[in-house]
Amino acid sequence: MLAGTGSDVGKSVIAAALCRIFLQDGYHPAPFKAQNMALNSFVTADGLELGRAQAVQAEAAGVPCHTDMNPLLLKPSGDSTSQVVLHGRPTGNQHASAYFRREGRAVLEREVHAAFDRLAARYNPIVMEGAGSISELNLRDVDLVNLPMARYADASVLLVADIDRGGVFASVYGSIMLQTPEDRQRIRGVLINKFRGDMSLFDSGRRMIEELCGVPVVGVVPHFTDIYIEEEDSVTLRTKQREAVEGRINVAVVLLRHMSNFTDFDVLERDERVHLFYTNNTEELRKADIILLPGSKNTLDDLSDLRRNGAAGAIQRAYRDGAVVMGICGGYQMMGREVCDPDHVEGDIERLPGLGLLPVSTRLTKEKTTRQVSFRMVHDPRMCRGYEIHMGETRLEAGASDVFPLTEGDGVDTGWRVGERCMGSYIHGILDNAPAIDCLLRPVIGRIDTRRTFDYAAFKEEQYDRLADHVRRHVDMAQIYGMMKKR
Repeated sequence: MLAGTGSDVGKSVIAAALCRIFLQDGYHPAPFKAQNMALNSFVTADGLELGRAQAVQAEAAGVPCHTDMNPLLLKPSGDSTSQVVLHGRPTGNQHASAYFRREGRAVLEREVHAAFDRLAARYNPIVMEGAGSISELNLRDVDLVNLPMARYADASVLLVADIDRGGVFASVYGSIMLQTPEDRQRIRGVLINKFRGDMSLFDSGRRMIEELCGVPVVGVVPHFTDIYIEEEDSVTLRTKQREAVEGRINVAVVLLRHMSNFTDFDVLERDERVHLFYTNNTEELRKADIILLPGSKNTLDDLSDLRRNGAAGAIQRAYRDGAVVMGICGGYQMMGREVCDPDHVEGDIERLPGLGLLPVSTRLTKEKTTRQVSFRMVHDPRMCRGYEIHMGETRLEAGASDVFPLTEGDGVDTGWRVGERCMGSYIHGILDNAPAIDCLLRPVIGRIDTRRTFDYAAFKEEQYDRLADHVRRHVDMAQIYGMMKKR
């Protein structure tokens, strides 16, 4: 198990690296995280939902993703409320105080244990990931994902610490010493992550940690900026660009408070023709050549915010001035005439006018659509793949003219477009496909000279291999294999 001294220390990326290393070494690995809290999710081939990080790790391991890899997913819909997804299906919304009650935890515990058992019967090794910090003493009795899960699986624990944020000695020592004697013995190694500068300067620090904690430091992994792995945590959005630049196609992703699946746009960060940035600043939106409205876990709340902060008007003006506007999932819903929630699926707001860019209306529904889809962009023969995750039905208004399907495929919501500069779709991952990128950029491609094709699937495979090489260079894999054999 990869456990953490805190959130965002790099557990998910290290887990992906180990999945790829084990695959390269002839094993049949699979990832596992008992409970994940994230708005970035993915859909399995049988239409079930799991955390995006485990889908990425499965991809690195070379296996299809399955909900057993992440049996319990929490999708925040407010400050203290989350949708609970068990084995890929939503079971309803719960307040944090209700979810973390001791009553009923045994049921969830049995479910995540059963998922692990099924996974362990098919794959070896299982690369387990904890959540947040392992030292949240107030939650120890209801913890399903960290040391209690390691005890059930009889797993060796590798403690991951982020040296870049500072306080690495205190965080490692405290994380180990605050465990019970039994759990402390289970922590078999420490991995220092995100190191910057001269590695030799930490040689003494490495020895100090080993002497203080009685646990070997199995590696010090340098921070990297030239390996691209999809991120799970929206905290990474803080590091994204915020402003337009000269000389490239400026693509603005509208910052939403409840943004989900921001990895939909990762491919554009790798396209040398494009400058991708995230903003809700009205002036920066007006500078964009293309505006992307992302998915949202609370469409009406985010739509209300866009109206209050002036971003809605800025998007409408940018479109009138020649910008391309595309919405995905919740962003697609916002682009229509109105969004209705008569059953209070999301909250207290029952109805809001949309941006009015597409002649469609959306009614939110209690039933959740989750499925993988194969499709083609209209007038393009190349096959594409993506997935849908949404609660709502979007319908074309009667008598609407000058509107055309965006995609075509059996059983797929087509999405709609008006001309070449206005389009919306429910399909997450649509931009991972070259035909969709071509469709998006076509109205503005003449503004720059650079032209090239980009194979995103091949790019990701290359990045997993580069990540594995990076971790191998700086981690004692013989020591890690030794830990696995001893258990």
